[in-house]
This record gives sequence, structure tokens and C-alpha cells, in this order.
Amino acid sequence: MSLIQTIDITKVYRVGEVEIHALRGVSVQIEQGEYVSIMGPSGSGKSTLMHILGCLDNPTSGEYRLKDIKVNLLPDEELARIRNREIGFVFQSFNLLPRASVMHNIELPLIYSGVRSRDRRNKTALVLERVGLADRMNHLPSQLSGGERQRAAIARALVTSPTLVLADEPTGNLDSRTGEEILTLFDDLHEDGNTLIIVTHETYVAERAGRTIHLRDGKVVNEHGR
Repeated sequence: MSLIQTIDITKVYRVGEVEIHALRGVSVQIEQGEYVSIMGPSGSGKSTLMHILGCLDNPTSGEYRLKDIKVNLLPDEELARIRNREIGFVFQSFNLLPRASVMHNIELPLIYSGVRSRDRRNKTALVLERVGLADRMNHLPSQLSGGERQRAAIARALVTSPTLVLADEPTGNLDSRTGEEILTLFDDLHEDGNTLIIVTHETYVAERAGRTIHLRDGKVVNEHGR
């Protein structure tokens, strides 16, 4: 059983009377523990696909299975539970609360899922250690470098021990040296058994993954491994 399976999914947006076909029959399979990149030019549908895989959006047609559950048929509250417990998100813009400490930013998913305060602190401290930010837990995001903010975002994604980590252009706002540090961290996470999917338009980022899925005009046009 694959961790992820999409079967002929489409996504159509309607703007007034105009239909925009973002995905046109995309079928992919991703196994537990894989490191996969999704690559394509602007408008290829890669971000739309990531939003569907992350249960942030539903396909217009087709089927999406996560752990053999037909996700696209679930009610909104069950989708919210899956997003909170099964999926960790890393965004290009970090999405950290500016007035909250690093510690509080990272423990937020645990607060939403009802984890007790003592357990939250323990889990958060462990994941901060894992990403090299143990000495920054009481800092505000504005007191961190770009690379440290992205590490905090990765820690937040990992704190619930998710089934899947999704990263959307995770090095897009970073200089090349800091971007390399973040990619090395992703390599380490993969070696630890995490399932990673990275959306990117950068070849050097995509090549870090074990397999790359190429999209163009809403379709899978090529797949290849290292």
C-alpha cells in the first residue's frame, strides 16, 4: 500500500465565466519514507498539487488516497484533523507568528491537538534540539536569521511526528549557503525515515530528492530517480 496515491485528479478554478485547468488528470504514487521533489515552471500546477496532497484543497475530480483513506471524500473537520496530526508544512515565507517566541510558534500544532502543557514542552524541546535551535527557543522570529526562521518552521512541521512533510519552495527566501544548510537538514530528516515532498522550480533543490516528478500545464510529463 502506497502512502500517497492520486488517481486522475483534476482541479478547475472558475474566475467569472472563465475556467482555469490547474491540474489535468494527475496520477502519482509516493511510498512511505520516500524523498520526492515536484518540479515545474510557474503555472505548471505544482503548488495546486501540493495543496491537494496537504488536504488544503480538494480536487475537482479524481481520487486522492492517503494511507489508503479516500481523503477527498472526508468532511472538513476530519480534513483538519489530518492536517494537524498527519502532515507537517514548511512554507517559503516561514509563516511564524511575529510576536510569539520560537517555543510558542513550534508548540502551536500540539496546542490545537490538545496535548498537555508538560508534554508540549518536552516535544518542543526535543525538536528544537534536532534542528539546532535549542538556544533560540525564547527568541522572537525577528531576532533570528533567515536560516534560523526556516529551521523553526521545519521544527513546527516535525513536532507532531507527522506521516508526511510538505515543503513549498523552502529555500526560496534564503541565500545559497543558508539554502544548502536547510537542504542538508532535509537530507538528515529523510535518513531518519521521514517522508518528504518538496515543491521547487530549482534543479539543484529537486536533485537532492530520490525521485523528481515534473509537471507542465497541469500534467505529469516526466518522472525520474537519481
